[in-house]
Amino acid sequence: MQPMSAFTTDLQHSGMIAHNLDETVDFYTAKLGFELVGVFPNGDNRCAFLRYGHLTIETWEGEEAPLTTGAINHWALDTPDIEAAYQNARDLGLEIKEDGIQSIPTFWDRGIRYFNVYGPNRETIEFCQIL
Repeated sequence: MQPMSAFTTDLQHSGMIAHNLDETVDFYTAKLGFELVGVFPNGDNRCAFLRYGHLTIETWEGEEAPLTTGAINHWALDTPDIEAAYQNARDLGLEIKEDGIQSIPTFWDRGIRYFNVYGPNRETIEFCQIL
């Protein structure tokens, strides 16, 4: 077994539920100067990715936003081999949030595969492979 950093290359993004996606995109682009790098369908909803330098924020609609300080939903780590990372997480006894590796085929050019684990403070850490 190895630490999970052996299966990741960098911070990929942080995730935040949007109270209003269009308003959130406008705030981060027009007021803070972030670049909108993509808006993708996710079922009946949309998900946007905003980037400033090395920081990418994933923000989406369709869930109730907490509207409180500390409302980051998750941190995602870039994972080139999701199968190996998933097996290592299981070997380490990490608490995996879902059953198996998940996928969203509408994100980026060919979709993503990911899984989430809980940290000791019930924070969510996503391991995500962009296909």
